[in-house]
Amino acid sequence: MNELIIDLSESNPGEFFGVKNKNLAFLKSHFPKLKIVARGSTMKVFGDEEQLEEFDKRIQMLLAHFAKYNKMDENVIERLLTTDSNDADLSKNHDDILVHGNSGMLIRPKTPNQRRLVALAKKNDMVFAVGPAGTGKTYIGVALAVRALKEKRVKRIVITRPAVEAGENLGFLPGDLKEKLDPYMQPIYDALRDMIPAERLATYIEKGTIQIAPLAFMRGRTLDNAYVILDESQNTTHAQMKMFLTRMGKDAKFFITGDPGQIDLPRRVTSGLKEALLVLKDISGIGMMYLDDSDVVRHRLVRKVVSAYKNIENSN
Repeated sequence: MNELIIDLSESNPGEFFGVKNKNLAFLKSHFPKLKIVARGSTMKVFGDEEQLEEFDKRIQMLLAHFAKYNKMDENVIERLLTTDSNDADLSKNHDDILVHGNSGMLIRPKTPNQRRLVALAKKNDMVFAVGPAGTGKTYIGVALAVRALKEKRVKRIVITRPAVEAGENLGFLPGDLKEKLDPYMQPIYDALRDMIPAERLATYIEKGTIQIAPLAFMRGRTLDNAYVILDESQNTTHAQMKMFLTRMGKDAKFFITGDPGQIDLPRRVTSGLKEALLVLKDISGIGMMYLDDSDVVRHRLVRKVVSAYKNIENSN
């Protein structure tokens, strides 16, 4: 008897198989001649070689659907087990959806400039997303990275920030460096939790598939097959920005976000972001997108706050 072993470690077996293994039972009913045994994150299937090949094809379609949409039910199983169509058909007429997040959340660009940013990221391997608070720079970047990971266009996501203390002192906080910096990285974790189920996210972080670290940890690395996000880049120095940009390896995508209006560097220290926007503006393959207060997607008052401060800064 032939045997097929399927690794489910990148999925959540409990959610994939459903409550009381309802989805697993439904799956077994479609392949009555196969013996299907699921334990932990491994599925073993025994039977005729031809049927095993068909089962493998169908289970990979189901896993791809689950990875993309974070949910599974009998209707999906029925469709993917009986149709010859590709799961990509499910996204027809939804070209602007970046990620199917948790609890049915559809993550997509919300403003014309955000859509232009997504298009720019598709055409260029390095993109700068520049704009005030609340314009979705980081969120869009994380969504693009998660989509690339789900579609297996990259093997890992690397997200980093310069560890500049924004008017606050991190030194008094308890714990090691990671524990001190985790609150500073909270916006990144929040975005990821919207897009990836908690258990799978924990597994990704544990295995290093998703890495979140301060910028200093990037020194000396070559980042291949990765979607790399530098957040809050207005707080990089000349040396830090140059170091980061030269980490780019093969099959990598770099997404750099920043708000020149929120620089926390000491006086007389030039922002690495401001300098890079000037130095790199004419290089092919590097895209630059400038968002403004019309792109603010937080509370309606945030847009008014950004506009009010802009007026003060322009008058000085």
